[in-house]
Amino acid sequence: MSLVDLTGASCPLPVSETEKVTLGHGSGGQLSAELLRDVLLPALGAAAGQGGGVPEDAALLDIEGTAVVMSTDSFVVSPLFFPGGDIGSLSIHGTVNDLAMMGATPLALAIAYVIEEGFELADLRRVTASVGAAASAVGVPVVTGDTKVVGRGAADGIFVTTTGIGRRLPGANVSAAFARPGDVIVVSGPVGSHGTAILSARESLGFDTEITSDSRPLHRLVAAMVAQAGPGIHAMRDPTRGGVASALNEIAAVSGIGIEIDERAVPVPVPVAAACELLGLDPLHVANEGCLVAVTEPAAADALLTVMRSLPEGRHATRLGEVVADHPGRVVMRTLLGGTRIIDMLIGEQLPRIC
Repeated sequence: MSLVDLTGASCPLPVSETEKVTLGHGSGGQLSAELLRDVLLPALGAAAGQGGGVPEDAALLDIEGTAVVMSTDSFVVSPLFFPGGDIGSLSIHGTVNDLAMMGATPLALAIAYVIEEGFELADLRRVTASVGAAASAVGVPVVTGDTKVVGRGAADGIFVTTTGIGRRLPGANVSAAFARPGDVIVVSGPVGSHGTAILSARESLGFDTEITSDSRPLHRLVAAMVAQAGPGIHAMRDPTRGGVASALNEIAAVSGIGIEIDERAVPVPVPVAAACELLGLDPLHVANEGCLVAVTEPAAADALLTVMRSLPEGRHATRLGEVVADHPGRVVMRTLLGGTRIIDMLIGEQLPRIC
């Protein structure tokens, strides 16, 4: 056998598999973060988060001395109707909650439809009635909107985009960048219900116990929290796509701190836990649409939990963990077996089109 001289040879770079948009880019995990960082934000400039800006659930604007919060979100959930909600109510709750995560009370909403040719008018009426009912329940008017119709196959029934504006509550001062070592992590309620409910309905899995989406507005809960703790609440996130894991990793990365949580404290409903085990899903990566994660100073934590538990949206609120100076940018979980494991952001797409 003769030897080949490989002096000066180099290994070719691996071919990138991300030169086209994949479903994983919409997961709320690592690929979503890369898409924002490498493609979208550089093109949009400082107003979209460049120049030291912090990515948040909504934008904080100073308009003639008034702290105004603005957010927009698109909804492509499949199926359109699912246990516990539908694309109409979900679009209202999602945008209201994004405003609330910046400590804002909602003032007005705008809505836009992209409708596929052939979509049943009965379903359109049903979706719109749900939008109206959800907005009325929140107490916020839909003040403007738009409708477009595209050819068959160019959309999947109907896609909905909502935009909301709100006014920041007095005393609120929250940002993903404000978490500090010693802070306490709290979660307002059970996790994993929405994503599991969507998957069950989509695939007709027929679990023994029906799993219902937790879709609901959280602005009243946030108002009570801010009234109780004010600037003692340092950060809030609604753990939608990517779940609690992505929400905590975003806070850890932006604040430059570490987070430690206790597996025993993670509130996963028994039916959700069973479904996730059967399907090989991690409940911490499963989307939610009716709970929040908050970071609060330790002195305010007990009173804050008491106030949260006094309201329906927060009756199962619990302490999840704490902020630490160690392992900055990382989330670590103390397991039931006494060990630890790193909780990373979702890689790829676990459950596409869950919101």
